[in-house]
Amino acid sequence: MKHHIERRRLLTKFLLACLLGLPTLAVAGSKAEVGTSVAAAVSKGAALEQGYQWRDAVEHYKAALEQWPNDIALTYGLRRSQIHFGIERRYTDESFKQNLLTMSRHDALELFDAIHNRVRSNYVDDISTTSIVAHGTESLWLSLSNQRFIERNLFGADPKRVQAVRETLQQQYWNKPVFSREGARQTINEIADLVEKKLGINGTVVVMEYVFGACNCLDEYSSVLTPSRNDDLQHSMKGEFVGIGIVMEAELGKGLALRNVLPDSPAAEGGIRPGDFITAIDGKDCRFMTTEEAATLLSGTAGSTVMLDVQTANREPRDVTCRRRKVEVKSIPVAKIIDSVNGIAYIQQTGFQESTAFEMQLALHELNRQGMKSLIWDLRGNPGGLLQQAADILDLFIESGVLVSTQGRTADQNQQFTAHAPGTWDMPLVLLVDENSASASEIVAGAIRDHQRGTIVGRKSYGKWSVQSIYPVRGGTGLRLTTAKFLSPNGHWLSKIGVKPDIVVEWPEDSEFIRPLGDVDKTNDFDVVRALDVLGGNRSFTQR
Repeated sequence: MKHHIERRRLLTKFLLACLLGLPTLAVAGSKAEVGTSVAAAVSKGAALEQGYQWRDAVEHYKAALEQWPNDIALTYGLRRSQIHFGIERRYTDESFKQNLLTMSRHDALELFDAIHNRVRSNYVDDISTTSIVAHGTESLWLSLSNQRFIERNLFGADPKRVQAVRETLQQQYWNKPVFSREGARQTINEIADLVEKKLGINGTVVVMEYVFGACNCLDEYSSVLTPSRNDDLQHSMKGEFVGIGIVMEAELGKGLALRNVLPDSPAAEGGIRPGDFITAIDGKDCRFMTTEEAATLLSGTAGSTVMLDVQTANREPRDVTCRRRKVEVKSIPVAKIIDSVNGIAYIQQTGFQESTAFEMQLALHELNRQGMKSLIWDLRGNPGGLLQQAADILDLFIESGVLVSTQGRTADQNQQFTAHAPGTWDMPLVLLVDENSASASEIVAGAIRDHQRGTIVGRKSYGKWSVQSIYPVRGGTGLRLTTAKFLSPNGHWLSKIGVKPDIVVEWPEDSEFIRPLGDVDKTNDFDVVRALDVLGGNRSFTQR
């Protein structure tokens, strides 16, 4: 079954972003080779699609569109690959298969109604019922050519019959006008009957493509969450989960590349470090698994154990046994004085969750006790998180004025957050950002910039300037929906633009630098070195 060994790389990151959403962030230092012409880029994208390498295809098309932003073939190639990637992820998600595909068609349609109503009522832009249904039809049309979908639902089916159904969807239902909830149900039921009659596919399977396809007409940050993903997101907002404490990415033939290992986690206690590879899980070779397939093997209840085969560069492979337990994800894993002569402190912040502002206050008071006179605040690789936490943390550093504002369709999405003088820390500040600093991190960067509160060092931020709300819906699923955009204190909206640093630090493309676990490298981390240069010999400060 060679198609079970897909040639693709899927990136899994901890869901530290929540109400401000989690963008899909690039791995630092990786740049896709897109070719020397549009034709070459289209050809390479087609080859990746033909190999079912959907994740790689998405990354390729995104990189190509940066060079040729208006090309139609590249634009649709990206769209097509993103939808296929979504279908594939669903069909490797056990909660989707066990909780949702087992629903009755009636219950599945009720779930669609709930999604449809939320999108129509709360999405930041007005979206028609016609568009919502049309994008479900598109998702179904693509699913009928998706390898994972076929293996699950169409094994042994006559390809000619499948193609005939796809042609019927295009000819009779593509962008068919639909003007009401009842009209949507009627159209979806009609299509479900057709597919069930012609191909023998259960009607619930068809309806699920409309449930998840509904968000394909929205922005890239809006999506329907399977029960397991919804649970993960809820736990991430609280900064806790049960596991071994790793962030991993599947690399074909090599195994699971460890991009991060949480301090004080079972993995860290077992000597596992970023840069290592997991090649087997409980004796099962995972070198050709997707990230999500491996994640299923790694998951388990608190107290259970998992045995990993771990490969470190230039070392013999070793077995590591980890006992799963509740792991607390600290927003601030590093807070220390790194230049005692000049009193320069360093804080690394990895997310904006429910405890983040409290963690920041504790860190600042402890660093103050140790002699802090200035601060390097590291938001590199921070994908964002809770809006309120971003405002609360900014309030610690900015004395007065607007911190951030939001604008949406409904009254509750129009807010303005302002600073309060009591408790403000007044000291020289350098903020580190990079291309993976997004969302709440950009709220911070935008306010620091507009208030001229400090020096921003690093690289241009990601450019995600929208707010997501999480709505519970039927069957344990959730809906992550963009409900507003946020603006900097001076009213700037930098979506797809990002915040440009005051001091740009360029890293070599082939750099293999990995930030040390729970520490800071003052010698080899170019951004930190530049920040130290900025803060050298700074004055003392007061807290107001």
